[in-house]
Amino acid sequence: MSDKNKPKKSGSLSRRDFLKSSAWAGLGTALSSRMLKAKSPAAVQSAQESSDRINIAVIGVGTQGRVLVESCLRIPDIHFQAICDIWEYSQVYASRYLQKYGYKVNIYEDYRQLLEKEKGLDAVIIATPDWMHAEHANACMEQGLHVYCEKEMSNSLEKAQSMVRTSRRTGKLLQIGHQRRSNPRYIHAIDRLIHEKQLLGRVSQSYAQWNRSKSDMLGWPKKYTIPPEKLEKYGYRSMTEFRNWRWFKKYGGGPIVDLGSHQIDLFSWVYGTNPSSVTSCGGTDYYDKREWYDNVMAIYEFKTVQGTCRALYQVQTTTKYGGFYEAFMGDNGTIVLSEVPQFGNWAMREAHAPEWDSLAKDGLLESETPPIQKVGTKNVFLDVRVT
Repeated sequence: MSDKNKPKKSGSLSRRDFLKSSAWAGLGTALSSRMLKAKSPAAVQSAQESSDRINIAVIGVGTQGRVLVESCLRIPDIHFQAICDIWEYSQVYASRYLQKYGYKVNIYEDYRQLLEKEKGLDAVIIATPDWMHAEHANACMEQGLHVYCEKEMSNSLEKAQSMVRTSRRTGKLLQIGHQRRSNPRYIHAIDRLIHEKQLLGRVSQSYAQWNRSKSDMLGWPKKYTIPPEKLEKYGYRSMTEFRNWRWFKKYGGGPIVDLGSHQIDLFSWVYGTNPSSVTSCGGTDYYDKREWYDNVMAIYEFKTVQGTCRALYQVQTTTKYGGFYEAFMGDNGTIVLSEVPQFGNWAMREAHAPEWDSLAKDGLLESETPPIQKVGTKNVFLDVRVT
């Protein structure tokens, strides 16, 4: 942060770390790290021979699944064993990509066949549309496998609860991809500065937004069109809905879920409690043939030990103005954060607040104020005028 903390390097994970704790919950941090280099084929061979190897399969290798695949290549001792997707295009793309790094993975259309045939798996990454998360995650945990599941956990509270119950009953780890919870900058800012050091004083207001430019519905290469009978088999009404599932209520939760869930969660983290009420408005005001709201504004109210606090959130899909960031405003200062540091990585101190110099000396903040430099000239009058 600036006044800011420098991100710490992510440590490597071993299989023991993964199995003994929820350390693999830090996948979101590791995924975004540019400091870890992608594996070479030689490194893949070494990982295959390592006793700390984690054998994984990926169910859902579309856009987000491929992001996770690419990032896992940067994590030591992870070995890709199989992939699964109902769309041939994604199967081909992901398998060829992994082959470049020395992995010859088994390919499946139906996750049930994967679970039946693959032996020696330790964990599964699930990056399918939200409505299938519970079915896939529960089946994997019942099979004795740990699960990293993309958010949103589910588009149904009942299905989400079933995932928690299965995890508790089987003793298998279930991690949902809210990566800000495991981002070192967010942990430092919220746990260390806001909570422990009380840097901002009483945080009475918060604000967050995720704004995106307008976009058309996704298309697809015609030669990879899924036949209607196959779409129906897997629960999709059309190829358009399959490709744009996030906009339809059967499959997802719309932008407020896809984008907002990452940030709204931070309000509860900062305030230490869940909201007591919410007032919101929004609508399908811009796009045709989309079921979910294309814009939402919401005010959350929290009852904390320090009193009532509020948070304002907005998601827009027709303008990228301001991008995405979160701001936490207290009577002694404000912290602005974003997963992209250029959008938010700084703190502002109120004039009446206690000094922050000691925190900077301790390495908890980094000052952006340049030190005053003495000059050799005797032309003081000119120096003052220029200054």
